[in-house]
Amino acid sequence: MPRAAKADSRPVGALQLLALGINGIVGVGIFFVPASVAASAAGLGAVVVFALTGLALLPAAVTFATLGRRFDKDGGPVVFARAAFGDRVSFLVGWVAYVSALFSTAAVTVGLTRATLPALGLTSGLVARAAPALLVTLLAAVVASGLRLSARVWTGLTVAKLLPLVLLVFAFVLAWGRFPTPAAAAPSAGWLRAALTVVFACQGFEIVPVIAGQVRASARAVPFATTGSLVFAIVLYVALVLACVSALPGLAASSAPLADAAAVLGGASLSQLVAAGTSVSALGITFGMMVTTPRYLSALASGGRELFALDRISVKGVPTRALAITWLVVGAIVSLGELGELFALSGIAVLMQFGTSALALVVLAFRRERGLRPLHAWPALPTLAVAAILVVSGATAREGLVAAGAILLGLGLLRLSRPRRLSSVPEVDALAGE
Repeated sequence: MPRAAKADSRPVGALQLLALGINGIVGVGIFFVPASVAASAAGLGAVVVFALTGLALLPAAVTFATLGRRFDKDGGPVVFARAAFGDRVSFLVGWVAYVSALFSTAAVTVGLTRATLPALGLTSGLVARAAPALLVTLLAAVVASGLRLSARVWTGLTVAKLLPLVLLVFAFVLAWGRFPTPAAAAPSAGWLRAALTVVFACQGFEIVPVIAGQVRASARAVPFATTGSLVFAIVLYVALVLACVSALPGLAASSAPLADAAAVLGGASLSQLVAAGTSVSALGITFGMMVTTPRYLSALASGGRELFALDRISVKGVPTRALAITWLVVGAIVSLGELGELFALSGIAVLMQFGTSALALVVLAFRRERGLRPLHAWPALPTLAVAAILVVSGATAREGLVAAGAILLGLGLLRLSRPRRLSSVPEVDALAGE
């Protein structure tokens, strides 16, 4: 496991970990996705699609929760793959997840600054061009200050982003009966297209086990936060979509469905608050990524092979070398602007994380390792199905080429690594032989 100092250890509690998971799921997408879903599943069909898609993802959350409670170390899918398949597979899983997270972080950062700078009167000039890199530097500095502070920041941002959404739901409850009941819709092929959109809006719970080594009572906290964040998001999303469907007869044509529904249900003030929540949500996602992304890099270097001591973690719970590299690379990517978006590979990365974690659960369960039994492997098949659907529906040829390039680069880095000296091999988890 990453080498952590003893001081200031375990700074993250269960509720803060839950906030991290919710922050990872409830991003910018929910502010716009209801309209695109309604275009394929009209009326109450949109609500049903959100509910059923969220439930279909529960086995994936259970997969991560089942494994996460048995690995009291950072890395999530990386350490799961290492236990089941060895260092080489886990290295590549961690590397592709890391590269994907780099470009996702950069994309959200650029999008956030583009959305907020015009309100500040900054549409051009040096400050506007440097704003994404400055934001990355600021967030990296906060992360470097320690995980205890980071946990408070991501929890605060999560509460801030949820506040306007909860107020919108509350306004809808108060207005119950003012609007006609939305029309029911029979299932159609369009529902599948809508469900694929919802799947991407419900991802994010998989980051919870990535910081397990910094969590108090992780065997309880990780399953609670992994499944709890998804269940919370499903309930919230269903309520929000029901509000939109009820308040907006022309939901499919809305460019800002949550803000438009807020205007109908609560007036201009609530609409402005919800619209502002879009930027707060993007900031929360960006900060969460700056916290978790370096841990993929530190985790892939924490096994049987050393790589530039990237697995070192400071007394404040921060993988400082991995964070420094992440800051430099993301800063370089955001300077590319739209060019950075050409290198996105989120679909492939999700396949590797979901797919290898599900397979790892099967392998470890049938080996009866870490207290697992074959019965524990039940979520693996539906999780593999979700991963396959995501790739078939969401991955592009360009993304495949980028993923192939990332894997080749990862193989090159693997050759640069060296076997870890016996004296520096991390301690073997006591559960390994159970």
